[in-house]
Amino acid sequence: MKFKTSKGPLLKAIQALQNVISVKATLPILSNFLIEAQKGKVHMTATDLDVGISLNFSPLGINEEGSITVPAKRFSDIVRDLPEGEIDVTVRKNNSVSIESQRCFFRLMGLPKEEFPKLPKLHEKESVTLNQRLLKNMLGLTSFAVSHDETRYILNGVLFVVKGKDIRFVATDGRRLALIEKEMESPQEFKKEIIVPIKAIQELTRNLGDEGTVKIVFGENQISFQFDDTIIVSRLIEGQFPSYEQVIPKEGKDKIVVNRERFLWAAKRVAILTSPDSQSIKIDLFKDKLVFSKNSPDMGEAREEIDIEHKGGEFSVGFNPQYLIDALKSLKDQNVSLELAGSESPGIIRAQENYIYIVLPMQLS
Repeated sequence: MKFKTSKGPLLKAIQALQNVISVKATLPILSNFLIEAQKGKVHMTATDLDVGISLNFSPLGINEEGSITVPAKRFSDIVRDLPEGEIDVTVRKNNSVSIESQRCFFRLMGLPKEEFPKLPKLHEKESVTLNQRLLKNMLGLTSFAVSHDETRYILNGVLFVVKGKDIRFVATDGRRLALIEKEMESPQEFKKEIIVPIKAIQELTRNLGDEGTVKIVFGENQISFQFDDTIIVSRLIEGQFPSYEQVIPKEGKDKIVVNRERFLWAAKRVAILTSPDSQSIKIDLFKDKLVFSKNSPDMGEAREEIDIEHKGGEFSVGFNPQYLIDALKSLKDQNVSLELAGSESPGIIRAQENYIYIVLPMQLS
């Protein structure tokens, strides 16, 4: 194999793939990139057996078709630090790979393609097509609520629900829940509920653009996302997602409309005085204002007010401010709807079209 490429496309491909590589790879081959040069394209692939990414780019020229796998970390470091310009990649005898650019020369030992696991190819019997920006936005408004507690593996991903003309994403860690639902352009004749692991979600979000579409293909226990010159394939989390619909209240009449930026910065500033031992902030609800506060004998006191209009009762409630911040910073709305029903009731943020975020209260110390 021998091809010539500019540094830019090769480095972009490496950056799209490198996060898939596991630091604790169980097999040496999983620490490698697969590189194939054929039919005028260079194809690169990385996988950890749970998530795989394959992409291609157009080189300046292919003198000899072929394939090789190279150590991902070393190859990435070399290409990143090479000078700008053209790069020649050549596979020689005994799986030796040379990388040349201007007066720079490197040689790496690779492994043959035959040892590299093949990414599964899913049949397109059940698939949907979404706008890339829409999908990225929907994932950004839900994925932060995923649980990272491995003992609750069923919550370590985002629930995808396809039903008729609607697609819904849900994520929860047991203390908060984020849900968004959008209408697709064409109705679907199938129903699907699957859980996509957070690593696949992170890689997808990292690689999605603002233009074009993405085809989502549903397999038996896998899912693939096909867009531009990229394919991301992931195993699914097997099991039953918790029954979340019963915890979503109907939209309340006593809504508080709050400026999102004011809400976000009030929570951020008061959160400065929280600590691992005292994570909650206090929100006092009055007829004409919301008062955010934190009082810590060891550190001091913080307080901020936001003007509102409220017809319900007055009370105090505690929240983990980071849970509020995660949702508010992901939204783009000028105003959000806040529903507070009491000191022991969850707080509900509604925004955009069909976006709901539920946060459980905390005990005020």
